Amino acid sequence: MKKYKILPLILLALLLSACGGGSRTGIVVAGSTSVQPYAEYLAEEYEKIFPGAHVEISGGGSSVGVNAVESGVADIGMSSRSLKDYEDHLWSVEIAKDGLAIIINPSNPIDNLTRGQICAIYSGEVTNWSELGGNDARIHVMAREEGSGTRSQFTELVMGNIRITPKAIVQNSNGAIKQLVTNDPYSIGFISLGVVDESVKAIKIDGVAASIENVRNRRYSLYRPFLFITKEEPEGKVKDYIDFVLSDIGKQLLISEGLIP
Repeated sequence: MKKYKILPLILLALLLSACGGGSRTGIVVAGSTSVQPYAEYLAEEYEKIFPGAHVEISGGGSSVGVNAVESGVADIGMSSRSLKDYEDHLWSVEIAKDGLAIIINPSNPIDNLTRGQICAIYSGEVTNWSELGGNDARIHVMAREEGSGTRSQFTELVMGNIRITPKAIVQNSNGAIKQLVTNDPYSIGFISLGVVDESVKAIKIDGVAASIENVRNRRYSLYRPFLFITKEEPEGKVKDYIDFVLSDIGKQLLISEGLIP
């Protein structure tokens, strides 16, 4: 996969303006940093199959993706949350489902938490691992930034109307959260299931393991959609690219990266 490239909407607009704005010949895709690495992988494979094609991928968050499409800055927006009511005039398609993993350091003896316990941790009600049967140590809470699709889905699926504690350490990518949890034995975070590896431990939720199979059969309750969004029904080169992503080839590429088409 390509190296992450996270551009705010204004910077993205200036870049495109400098390159000719509406006269651009490539496809510009912007938005969710959770969808970003998979979109980059798909773009690389698309360009191999169609050598004349060019797909430019930038991050910034799900809300940036929606705004970029609305304003015409991007051809395709990426979102790791469902569209809100005031956004549903946009065209969208789900390219895959992704589990939302709650991760802790592998040295932490905790293996299972209920959604209620996770909510209590993230609200600041529970602050010590000993309250959950773990070691006597303060819990270090890691969270994504406001506007992140990952945070939006975590809030919807776990927190409801309860706010995440302002004491949470905020990071702007799955990779940053995973790195902090890898290095901190008393931390907890939430990331895309597709990027979980042996450096962290994805805990069971209400006794159900965080796995692709359990997301597929809906036993694991924390999962979210990965969307591609356009201002109107896609056509031309944008439609061609989206059709590729939804094709059997695209599905197999997503499966190989741990997602569920």
